[in-house]
Amino acid sequence: MPKVLKLDEIKSQINIPKMIQAIEDGFVLYSEDKVVVPPVGFLNFTDPPGDVHIKYGYVKGDDVYVLKIASGFYENEKLGVPFADGVILVFSQQTGHLKLILHDECWLTDMRTAAAGAVAAKHLAPSKVNCIGIIGTGGQARMQLELLKDIVDCRQCVVWGRDDAKVDKMISDLRASPTIQDWGLQIEAAASVEELAAKCNLIVTTTSAREPLVLADHVQEGTHITAMGSDDHGKQELEAALLGKADIVVADSISQCVDHGECFHAVQDGSIAAESILELGNVIKDPALGRSSDNQITVADLTGVAIQDIQIAKMVSRA
Repeated sequence: MPKVLKLDEIKSQINIPKMIQAIEDGFVLYSEDKVVVPPVGFLNFTDPPGDVHIKYGYVKGDDVYVLKIASGFYENEKLGVPFADGVILVFSQQTGHLKLILHDECWLTDMRTAAAGAVAAKHLAPSKVNCIGIIGTGGQARMQLELLKDIVDCRQCVVWGRDDAKVDKMISDLRASPTIQDWGLQIEAAASVEELAAKCNLIVTTTSAREPLVLADHVQEGTHITAMGSDDHGKQELEAALLGKADIVVADSISQCVDHGECFHAVQDGSIAAESILELGNVIKDPALGRSSDNQITVADLTGVAIQDIQIAKMVSRA
């Protein structure tokens, strides 16, 4: 029987700085064509509403391959159960045998997604971040902020969400977080996305929106935006014209992002050309491709790539 690790055991084996570095290294491997990653599998449900993402792949010449299944069901809160669940399966690349089952309850997916946000900010945020803006109130919003602690030298944060009560709860939870307390970060609510964008030059969007929340006219010169939420067909957080306004648009995976990310909408309406999109791994390898001025607007479209699941699963399996 393969070994099974439950969530508590998995959490004890994650070192955050090493995880962020592993995800960064993974993006480079991906852009160097050293990774085999087939298209994402999707299952979409309407009654009740939910979606399941299936991501899988391997690093060429490595000893394992990985398959990840992660779900999100939007009415779970009414049932008193967690929004998400998931499992990662680690197989031998030599024999095909199942070696390890990581019943992470989607926590590793959340952590590797937050780590990708940290990597994007490391390579694309302006040199001086005056205020961090977080759009969204779920677990990913919290993780995104906490993982920026050692990446961004900033002491101000503004949060916006559709539900004022959830915003207040999130801010209260964050203020009680040892990570935020150690950081000394001051957090307040914004009355609107427009207000948040006027105050912040690093913005992270973490919602399941299907209509744009951040408009081109909202965003000030010198802002970096990391958009996490458009990880499935039909989702959109940024106005397409915003990508057209940006000086640099970066995708975690160009092929994925033009299929179902923010880039999809911008390419479809002619705001940008697919050929103009940079891939994050290439920007990491060659910083000259990225931000060259604090006056530039940059956008990172992160749809989530299987190499992230591969890297974090390997980290746990080898701990």
